[in-house]
Amino acid sequence: MIRAEGLTKYYHVTERKSGRFATLRTFVAGRMQKVPAVQEMSFEIPKGGFVGYIGPNGAGKSTTIKMLTGILHPDEGRVEVGGMSPQNQRKEVARKIGVVFGQRTQLWWDLPTRDSFELLAAMYNVQAADYDKAMGVYAELLGLHEFLDTPVRKLSLGQRMRADLCAALLHDPDVLFLDEPTIGLDVTAKNRIRGFLRDLNEREQKTILLTTHDMDDIEQLCKQLIIINHGKKVYDGTLEELRATYPLPSVLEVEFHGDVQELLLPAGTQYDPERRVARLSFDKQVTSPMPLIDALGACGEVRDIQVLTPKIEDIIEGMYIASR
Repeated sequence: MIRAEGLTKYYHVTERKSGRFATLRTFVAGRMQKVPAVQEMSFEIPKGGFVGYIGPNGAGKSTTIKMLTGILHPDEGRVEVGGMSPQNQRKEVARKIGVVFGQRTQLWWDLPTRDSFELLAAMYNVQAADYDKAMGVYAELLGLHEFLDTPVRKLSLGQRMRADLCAALLHDPDVLFLDEPTIGLDVTAKNRIRGFLRDLNEREQKTILLTTHDMDDIEQLCKQLIIINHGKKVYDGTLEELRATYPLPSVLEVEFHGDVQELLLPAGTQYDPERRVARLSFDKQVTSPMPLIDALGACGEVRDIQVLTPKIEDIIEGMYIASR
């Protein structure tokens, strides 16, 4: 459904002068410098795929989405969405895609939410019967009825995000691009949007590309993960493959009740005598936690046991550091 080959985009910035009258000298005689935002980016997303596209701030995520949607033209490489070029067939591609930018809205600020939907339906030439059907489904799933007649400027962030999702889907696109759709939302709003997106992908087989800094979005929703840093792809695969490729140790944490025979603690154990908590790192791929639990259990009366698996954030942060 989406194919990018050697996708590259440069930005041109003025090289700033230093010293006296730096601003004036930069304006008059500053040289333009070509800075790469995205470099030789290649990937494929199948129909019905749900892909997390992640990276640190400034990595090139939004620039990539803008090229995939036709807002920006690549300087090198090519991209296809549904077999069409977003740059050369922009109108045709626009009918096949929906876009939600978490920090911007496509709704009309002073109009009631319902009026924005009707204007967008008219712009996309959505037939009345299709519009009524779509509104019946999405208004129910997203809980829009409570604020359909409320001006957009009076909506909470969570309400506006739900409205933006509905607006992006009214013309029944095959592909949905989401740029940080859960940014700033509370737990309840996030869970509602995640449930909606999961159902949309599974029930309607919409192809979804999601950028986010919230790793819970990635773990709960995405079938595929593409990680970029400094405009370059550093990983393309599943979460399970990522954990296997870049393993971090798990931690066995045991809390004791009463005295502990510290001399019997296994080598490598970190023990906090004030809290009576022992921590021992181990590789789940190599070692089962049960022998370690038995070894620690022999050191005193156990009150509580936890096995802490490495967070996906820790793995990805390690990848960012390695790709600098």
